[in-house]
Amino acid sequence: MNVQLAPTGLNPFEDPLNRILAEIALSVQLPPSLHDKAKSRYDAVRRHLEGTTAFFDQIEHFYPQGSMAIDATISTRGTDDEYDLDIVSQLGGRFRGMAPLEILTELETALANYPVQRVLRQTRCVTLFYADKMHLDITPSLRVYATLDRESLITHAKGPRRSDDDRLVDMNAYGFAQWYANRTPIELRMAKEFHRRWLVHAGLAVRADADMDDVPDQCDFIVKNTATLALQLLKRFRNIRYTNYAGRVPPSVMLSYYAGLAAQPNMSLSAMLVRLASWIMRDIEQASLYGRLLHVANPACATDVFTDRWPESIAQQNEFAEHLHEFIRSLEAMRKGELFPNAMMDTLRDDFGDRVVTRAADQIATEVGGGIQQSRQLYTRRGGVLLPTAAAVAASTVNPAVSAARPHTFFGRKI
Repeated sequence: MNVQLAPTGLNPFEDPLNRILAEIALSVQLPPSLHDKAKSRYDAVRRHLEGTTAFFDQIEHFYPQGSMAIDATISTRGTDDEYDLDIVSQLGGRFRGMAPLEILTELETALANYPVQRVLRQTRCVTLFYADKMHLDITPSLRVYATLDRESLITHAKGPRRSDDDRLVDMNAYGFAQWYANRTPIELRMAKEFHRRWLVHAGLAVRADADMDDVPDQCDFIVKNTATLALQLLKRFRNIRYTNYAGRVPPSVMLSYYAGLAAQPNMSLSAMLVRLASWIMRDIEQASLYGRLLHVANPACATDVFTDRWPESIAQQNEFAEHLHEFIRSLEAMRKGELFPNAMMDTLRDDFGDRVVTRAADQIATEVGGGIQQSRQLYTRRGGVLLPTAAAVAASTVNPAVSAARPHTFFGRKI
């Protein structure tokens, strides 16, 4: 993959609002320890499969797809420390002519004794569940020859028995990752600073300084541009909104497509997040206006439809559009300085989850070094309030007119 250098990008940690957003994104990142494990597990699973009778000499390509392929991995829905990673296993001639369920069953059997907590065959993949809460989804595929960018057919079979719904589905994850990379080139300044902070969070500050110049080449899963960082925040917002939702949710790959469309170097993180959410909301509203379901296809393969299983109804897509509308409205209020700090932090908790926002607040408070204590605020050189503080606590038990405080509630003038 060719690496393209774009304008340097903006450092999100230099502005108070963008800083807290960037810290929230850091709080849901794949940590360095699991990043290293992911690479080793990726290789180990392939070696294991190639050592079985069924898959010996039958794996033509083994490559990442989805969030793993575009550096946008975050914790899974309803969690703060579980991560799904997706792999495509392109299979050879032995599997051509097999039924979709048969292929999935062969893969499940080959992995049955793999040293993980659980092996689960799903509709389109087999999932390995590790003890440290990492999940590795392995999707079998068959290459469609005479096409570009590894266009393939993937299996779709719910099981446990064959059904009329079993089928092969067109897919081009590799081509999409290439398209996304071309749309979202490296913003070097932003990538270096985010990488440094990522390592600092893991207690690897010395290594962070040493690796500064090598970020683009060494970080397989690390955010390299503001559009991808905004994508991660939007995915986290979706996860929080749909935490207890039983049905299908807006697919990550669809959100990734819009991040590629919306990408624009040298935008602030908050502005990019508004731009991304607005783009999706407008397309949903346009589709609903004409009584249609939102249709989003892979730009590298028109028959690879990202919205093939969501939305299932106009009402369902309108529900997401309304979530986005509220999200955009709250972001714009923060950008315009219309929220008091305590209201802003409550809004962020509603949008991204209490635990990760508090973790982000703790991190900034630690860096500030207790400079904001008991309603005192620390200001940047340009006069912006530096958020947040771990020490500011409301006296709501004394004054009932003051709303009850949570950890990291902030006071003072509007920001």
